[in-house]
Amino acid sequence: NALVLGFAVNVMALLVGWHYVKQGYGILMVDAAKKRQYFRESEKRIFRVNGYVVWFLAWLVGNRAFSQQEMLNLNYYTFETPMIVLVLVGAIAVATGTMTVISLLRCWRSNGGALPYNGVFAYVASLYFWFLFMRWGIDPVWLMIVPTLHSLQYLLIVWRYQIGYEKDRAGANESLLSFMSAKFAGKAYQLNLAIFVLLGVILGAMGFWAIPILLQNVVPYDTETFGPSMFMFIIFIFINVHHFFMDNVMWRRDNPDVRKYLFN
Repeated sequence: NALVLGFAVNVMALLVGWHYVKQGYGILMVDAAKKRQYFRESEKRIFRVNGYVVWFLAWLVGNRAFSQQEMLNLNYYTFETPMIVLVLVGAIAVATGTMTVISLLRCWRSNGGALPYNGVFAYVASLYFWFLFMRWGIDPVWLMIVPTLHSLQYLLIVWRYQIGYEKDRAGANESLLSFMSAKFAGKAYQLNLAIFVLLGVILGAMGFWAIPILLQNVVPYDTETFGPSMFMFIIFIFINVHHFFMDNVMWRRDNPDVRKYLFN
């Protein structure tokens, strides 16, 4: 049912907020830990609550601004948002946002005028930039700017982690590959890191473009109902959901590899 599928896209947009909030919050915490500018436990709770409230507000605003839109040639549908709900959630967002600012000011004062600014920007970009594009009649493609920033945040963490991993592996592995890479490409870990990046580019191109386009041209289906980009939509959703579950397992403070390669 195309209508149900369209509403499912909207519900996924709500649920994905958990992931966006946790990543923005996580980068703020990583930056604070690296710079030894720590927040209190009560302040951390404020950051998380504010993140969820702001995300919910952005989702409500989007539902009120759009009635039916198209993305990847698939219509998605929005839910009617009563103004009273929008005002109530907006008031809560203002309150939690104010508490967030107060917490940041407290940290700024206690650290002699310093803050984990990169982490603060990551937190803000994950939550508030949505509102820059929430207006009547805007093309939903503009909303992809925020996921783009989200991906850049993710690359920063992966880059930091992978450098630590490759350095550790190069130091412990005196294989022929390590010797040759050190001789012809500088430090051994640099070649391994370059291979990792190249594989990421190839797999990304295959997953997001090559395989969906191939399936759309080979496998027949009802394009009148589902549009010409059904497989691209399905694979996009699969990659995103898989990404959410993987993140929940990998990027945890009690993960020994994360503690070793990301924080050291």
